[in-house]
Amino acid sequence: MTQRHAERGLAIAYAVTIFLSAFLLFQVQPLIGKYILPWFGGGPAVWTTCMLVFQMLLFAGYAYAHLTSRYLSPRHQGYLHITLLVTALVCLPITPDPSWKPTNSDWPAFKIMLLTVSSVGLPYFILSSTGPLLQGWFSRTHTGQSPYRLYSLSNLGSLLALLSYPFVVERTFSTATQSILWSVLFAGFAILCSGSAVGMWQRATAESPEPVAANKFVEAPRPSWSMLGIWFGLAMVPSVMLLATTNQVCLDVAVIPFLWVLPLALYLISFILCFDSDRWYVRKPYVTASAVLLFGSILLGNLGSKTPLMLQVAIYFSAMFCVCMVCHGELVALKPAPTSLTTFFLTISAGGAAGGIFVGLIAPLIFVSYYELHFGMIGFILFYLCLRMREDRMTLPLPTWLQSALVPLALLASVGILSQSGRHAEGSVAVARNFYGVLKVEHLPNSERTLERVRLAHGRIEHGSQFTAAEKRRIPTAYYAESTGVGQLMRGLRPGEPKHVGIVGLGVGTLAAYGQPGDRLRLYEINPDVITMAREHFTYVRDCPAEVRMVTGDARLALEFEPPQQFDVLVLDAFSGDAIPAHLLTKEAIAVYLRHLKPDGVLACHISNLHFDLRPLVIGLAHEFELVTRIRANDPNAEMGSFRAVWALMSRRADVLNASVGTGSEEPLGRKPIVWTDDRSNLFEVLQ
Repeated sequence: MTQRHAERGLAIAYAVTIFLSAFLLFQVQPLIGKYILPWFGGGPAVWTTCMLVFQMLLFAGYAYAHLTSRYLSPRHQGYLHITLLVTALVCLPITPDPSWKPTNSDWPAFKIMLLTVSSVGLPYFILSSTGPLLQGWFSRTHTGQSPYRLYSLSNLGSLLALLSYPFVVERTFSTATQSILWSVLFAGFAILCSGSAVGMWQRATAESPEPVAANKFVEAPRPSWSMLGIWFGLAMVPSVMLLATTNQVCLDVAVIPFLWVLPLALYLISFILCFDSDRWYVRKPYVTASAVLLFGSILLGNLGSKTPLMLQVAIYFSAMFCVCMVCHGELVALKPAPTSLTTFFLTISAGGAAGGIFVGLIAPLIFVSYYELHFGMIGFILFYLCLRMREDRMTLPLPTWLQSALVPLALLASVGILSQSGRHAEGSVAVARNFYGVLKVEHLPNSERTLERVRLAHGRIEHGSQFTAAEKRRIPTAYYAESTGVGQLMRGLRPGEPKHVGIVGLGVGTLAAYGQPGDRLRLYEINPDVITMAREHFTYVRDCPAEVRMVTGDARLALEFEPPQQFDVLVLDAFSGDAIPAHLLTKEAIAVYLRHLKPDGVLACHISNLHFDLRPLVIGLAHEFELVTRIRANDPNAEMGSFRAVWALMSRRADVLNASVGTGSEEPLGRKPIVWTDDRSNLFEVLQ
C-alpha cells in the first residue's frame, strides 16, 4: 500500500511539474515578444523570428531529453538536470536588457535571435525538455502505463497560458510585473522538478530492468528512416501553416499578442484533442473541411480588404486548425511504443523547428512575396497523398528511389515556381522583400478618373503615389494632398518662414513636396528598401529644394537617442496600413515627441485606417498632455490623386492651430478617450 501511494504521489508530481512547465513555456513567449516588439519596428516578422528561436530551443530541449534518457543512468540524469535548474535560476529575472535596443536596422532577425537567447535561453531550454524528459521518467517508474496522457496535460497547460495572457495577464499586469511573477513561478517549478528527479532515481535502478510482461511495447522495433521522415513532415507542415497564417493575419490586421496567441492556441488544441483520444479526429470530415477552407484562403488573397475583418480571421484560422488536426491526427495514428517516445518527440520538434526556419529565414530570401502560406498548403496536400499511398499500398509506375523522392522534389519545384511567379508579378515596376515586408512599385496608366502615375504598395496598402508628367510630379497626392489636414498645416503654418520638419515614415517622400528653400526636413524610415524605392522610382525627395536628411531605423528609438531637434512640425505617418505599430502611440512615445517639438510646434498624426478608429486614442493622449487637438478629414479627389485621409493635429498652442488649419473643437466621439502606455495597450479598444 505504501509503495502504491508513493507511486501515485510521484505520478502527481510529474503531472504538476509538466503542467507548470508548459504554462510557463507559453506565458513567456508573448511576454518576450511584447517586450522587444517596439525595439524592432513593431512588425509581424519580430514575432515570427521570436517563434523561430523558441522552436529551435524546443528542439534543443527535446534532443537533451532524448540523449540523457538513452545514455545516462537515472541518478546521473537527476544530477545533471538539477544542476541545470540551479544555473537557470541564476539567469533570472528574464527582463531583456535595454542595451539590446538596436541603433540601426541592419540584421534585425539576427539581433532578435541573440536577444531572445540571452534573455530567456536557458530557462526556456529547461522548460522545453521537461515534457519528454518526465514522460520518459514516467515510463521508467510506472511500467505498463501510457505516458501520452501527460503530453495532453502539457498541451493543456500551454493552452491555458496562451488564453490567459491576452485576456487576464496582459490587462492586469505591466510587462515588468509579468517578468517578476514569471520568474517567481519558475523558481517554484525548479523546486518541483528537482523533487521529481530525486523521486525518479530513488525508484528506478539500473540493476532492475522493466519486466517484459509489464510493458507490451518493450519489444517493438525501432522506427524506420521512412517513418521518421513521415513524422518530420507531419510536424513541419502545421508549423509552416501556423507561422505563415500568423504572418498573414498580423500583416492584414495588427501586430498584437491576441493575434499571436489565437493561432498558437488552435495549434495546441489540435495536439490536445489528437493525443487525448482517437475519437476527436475523423479523417474524412477534417480533410474535406481543410480543402474547402484552403480554397477560401486563396480567394481572400484576391479579394483583399473587401472582405470583413472578422471573416478574414475566421477563414485563415479555421483553415490552419483543420490542417493541424489532419496532420496531428495522422501523427498520433503513427505514434510508436513508449520505448521510442523521446525519438518521436525529438522528430516532431525537429519538424516544427524546420518549419520555423523556413518561414523565418529561408522564405524571405527565396520569395519576393508572402508565398509561404501557399507552400504550406502544397506541403499539406503532398504529405496527405503520400500517407494515403503508403496506407493503401498504392504504387506509381516509377522506380522505388524516385517514388521516395517524389515529395521533396515536388516541394522544391513548388518553391521554384512560386519564387519565379513573384519575380514576374504583372504590372510591377519593382518588387522587394525583406524583414519588414513586401514592397511593390506599380505603374498605373491614364484612366477616366486619374492621370498616369506610379505608386508604392506594401501588401494591399498604398503608401504614396506620384504623377509621371513632369509638370505634375511636384503635386502632393494620396493622403498628403493640399486638401488633407497635413496639407493645410504645411501650407498654413507660418508661410514664408523657414521650418524644421520631422517626418516619421518616408513612404514615397510625398511630404517633401511641401519643402521650400531654407526648410530642413528630417525623415525617419525603418525599412531600407523604402528609402531605395523612394529615391529610384519617385522624385519628391530629389526635387525638394529644402535640406533633406534621412535617418534609418525605428523612429521612436532614434528620437530617444537624439538631442532635442526643435521641430516646428513632427509628422507621424505609420498608421495608414492595417497593422498598427502600437508603440508609436503610447504615453511614453508622446513624451518623446514633445521633447523634440518647439513650444509652439505641431504634432500631426495620420490616423486613417481600415479597421481601427484611432481618434479616441489620440484625443486621450492629447488630454493627458494638455494639448489642443484638431481632427481633419477630407473628401477624396480622383482627378488630383488624393484619398480620404484623417489627420489629428495636436499642439500646446490653440492660436497656432487656428492660424494654420482653422478653428473648431475636437471631433465628437461615441467612445471614451483612451490612453495607452508601453506596458498596457489593447487594440480591441479601438476596433471599428
